[in-house]
Amino acid sequence: METLHDPDRRGFASDNYAGIHPEVLAALAAANGGHQISYGEDDYTARLQAVFAHHFGEGVAAFPVFNGTGANVLSLLSVLPRWGAVVCAETAHINTDENAAPERVGGLKLLTVPTPEGKLTPELVDRQAWGWGDEHRAQPLAVSITQSTELGTVYSVDEVRALADHAHERGMVLHMDGARLANAAASLDVPLRTFTRDAGVDVLSFGGTKNGLMFGEAVVVLNPTLDQAQAALPYLRKMTMQLASKMRFVSAQLLALMDGDLWLESARHANAMAARLAAGVVDLPGVRVTRPVQANAVFAVLDRAVADRLRARFRFYDWNQATGEVRWMCAFDTTAADVDAFLQALREELG
Repeated sequence: METLHDPDRRGFASDNYAGIHPEVLAALAAANGGHQISYGEDDYTARLQAVFAHHFGEGVAAFPVFNGTGANVLSLLSVLPRWGAVVCAETAHINTDENAAPERVGGLKLLTVPTPEGKLTPELVDRQAWGWGDEHRAQPLAVSITQSTELGTVYSVDEVRALADHAHERGMVLHMDGARLANAAASLDVPLRTFTRDAGVDVLSFGGTKNGLMFGEAVVVLNPTLDQAQAALPYLRKMTMQLASKMRFVSAQLLALMDGDLWLESARHANAMAARLAAGVVDLPGVRVTRPVQANAVFAVLDRAVADRLRARFRFYDWNQATGEVRWMCAFDTTAADVDAFLQALREELG
């Protein structure tokens, strides 16, 4: 087939723009050929359970799905009754970027809280965690946090543990949206289970698409006492159109990422490119970095005209048009030369 794009062109709009990591692409080819039982009864999905147990501990259950929206909705559906509600940050992906999927597909009530740097605290959770037993109020029975957050910040191990303890004391479960979980692990420099299962997270949306997969995420039940969630997920996954018939090709990608260090190497590289970008703009007149750079995102404010001219050369998104804040994202395939070319273009547009 004719290649319709420039394979050497990269921008800073989203880690979703990146292609497939070559090792993941090779894994898809290796998983091809012959017949494998459909709907998850294949050798690759079986192997995936052992790999996730290696990273998160025995007793976890992983359910591969197509995308992050599906993973988040399914995770929350599996742990909530019909009258349950979710406390989350106003900036949470489930609130701002998933259309009405949690509400329309999941039937979930989101109770949002303004947060500094996109991170909930126990005190902020309590702004919405009240009204139990009041039939007129959706019952706050889950807390959802994003790691790393939509603002590029990262919860520390202690911050996750404090939220988990706080939620559990109130009879709530803790869900983690881990679309960029690998970037958080690279930033914290700790094993995955340290800031997830060991810190008290009950159910996890594990992300792969933003870290080199063609498609594919997983719902991971980390708390083995959540028997009801594990029992419900096979049916909920089908009901919400997230059950892949040829699941081996989702699982094979996740195996390529997780059955080794590819997930961590790719995330470390993306984070390092963001740090390089931030260091290159910090002293530029007319540019102000607005958020801590802890993962693979850089947020900055600059003149709108400059941003528009620069965007014609390197694609990126506005984050807040009212303030002139933009977001620059780095991916597993962002190179140092890409960053340096972007910085040179920015200097030229700044005059």
